Amino acid sequence: MKFKGLPYYWGAIAATKCIKAILFAFLPGKTGDKVKLDACTGWVRHMGRFYENRIYAFALDAQLTKGEAEVLLLDQNKQPLLKLSSQNPTQSIHLDGETGRYYLQWKFQQASGKCELHW
Repeated sequence: MKFKGLPYYWGAIAATKCIKAILFAFLPGKTGDKVKLDACTGWVRHMGRFYENRIYAFALDAQLTKGEAEVLLLDQNKQPLLKLSSQNPTQSIHLDGETGRYYLQWKFQQASGKCELHW
């Protein structure tokens, strides 16, 4: 099953995705995201609300049986600010922009298992 670029809404959060997977369950939240997947390749991006002039500590807990997963924090122009993966699972960033518009983008490559992102 493949979903390409279709927006969907979770509460007030809009997301776009391009996913090819046997199983894909994505639950975005106010202080973290959860993903459960099987044989998943593709990406999902959603807008996150982060306040300026704060330091955020991001932690990725990727419990994958195979494949790779990574998370990017993007600015309002969708330029990367930080990247998390199993090799680099934690990182802190000081957000001091003028808007609260940031995006979280998950990328998967033949991934199976579950992942959680907390901030």
